[in-house]
Amino acid sequence: MSFVDRATATAQDAIDQAMDLLGIRYRRGGSSPEAGFDCSGFVSHVFREGVGLILPRSSREMSKSGQEISKDELRPGDLVFFNTMRRAFSHVGIYVGDNQFVHAPRSGGRVRIEDLRDGYWTKRFNGARRVNPD
Repeated sequence: MSFVDRATATAQDAIDQAMDLLGIRYRRGGSSPEAGFDCSGFVSHVFREGVGLILPRSSREMSKSGQEISKDELRPGDLVFFNTMRRAFSHVGIYVGDNQFVHAPRSGGRVRIEDLRDGYWTKRFNGARRVNPD
């Protein structure tokens, strides 16, 4: 298996793991399907269980992991960051392709897929990182 095949398989494993968690309720500080997830708890869980990669616990710390990439370089499995609390990198999700990302949104919400082109997310987009476990 080539490096590219491994990276693609790894990204797909992470996305498969994320898709299995759609509908799990949001919970501040949550980091398991049983308890619920906040955004960084969701991303941490997906990468730990899906590909065996341990990421920092907070979205701000995650924003320093891996390699910075531009929006037009996004590939499935990349992390996308948003300013949702008047603070840079206060929210994180996982890019799944075709301008879509999966995340744990907010109190009262559930893990779901959203469109990066939606005005709310476009205005708040903070950047993206590629965290390959290789």
